[in-house]
Amino acid sequence: MVMKRYLLFSFLALFFFTGSAHALDLEGVQPLAPYGVFSTFSAESLPKGKFDVAFQFEKCRHPDFYRYTAQFGYGISDSIEFGMTVPLHNEPHNTASFEDIGFALKYRFVDEGKYGPSVAFILTATAPVGSDEFSTEGSVGAGIAVTKKVGPVLGHVNVFYSKPFTDRFNDDITFAGGIDFSATHAFKILGELYGKKSYSGNVDRLEVRGGVRFLTTENLFTTFGVGWDLKNRTPEYRLMFSVSYLFPSEKKKIKDIEEMED
Repeated sequence: MVMKRYLLFSFLALFFFTGSAHALDLEGVQPLAPYGVFSTFSAESLPKGKFDVAFQFEKCRHPDFYRYTAQFGYGISDSIEFGMTVPLHNEPHNTASFEDIGFALKYRFVDEGKYGPSVAFILTATAPVGSDEFSTEGSVGAGIAVTKKVGPVLGHVNVFYSKPFTDRFNDDITFAGGIDFSATHAFKILGELYGKKSYSGNVDRLEVRGGVRFLTTENLFTTFGVGWDLKNRTPEYRLMFSVSYLFPSEKKKIKDIEEMED
């Protein structure tokens, strides 16, 4: 408990006592906690009939900007999940603008076995709603998410391809690998390596990220994270905070037991 409080205070201190922040990267489709790390999807998905609602706050430095993201997810079946990502980009002294809204349909077609991983196929699309500065005029894409559990560690690997609707940009290729280590039932340590060959045509992002996730209350997950760019130092670093709530809550089934006498 002491360690949890110390980590929580440390991350809050980073948020409120560091300088201003921004980046020119676009959010795109993002996973919903706890079915993913930061930007790395898990092959696991929401159970049938479950909803997931999340809010994310992100602060970047050099270039400086803030991003506020709302997310929604629904378990169509135990192996099919629909998700939506709505990011709002806000730069200091500039008017805030929406980025492209992202949509994802995830289908887990291989369940995890004794030795093999679970595998999911993910279709993605974005719709332009904001200014041209933060839009690719929409895009479509697809990707693969692979997940394997080894003891208390869950490992995830993703590869995504996305094609914009305009010739002004190149195709986007994203690769990501992440782990979440269950230190306790309610506390996880997160790690991620995220890379992107973006619409500029260059591998312009290679970022390592770390953080923690708490099961704050029943069905409420709170995540803190920090990312450092390994290539261009743009952004130099990013701070991430999110809360995610799953509903409806599970109801305990009470069975009446009748004793039969011969």
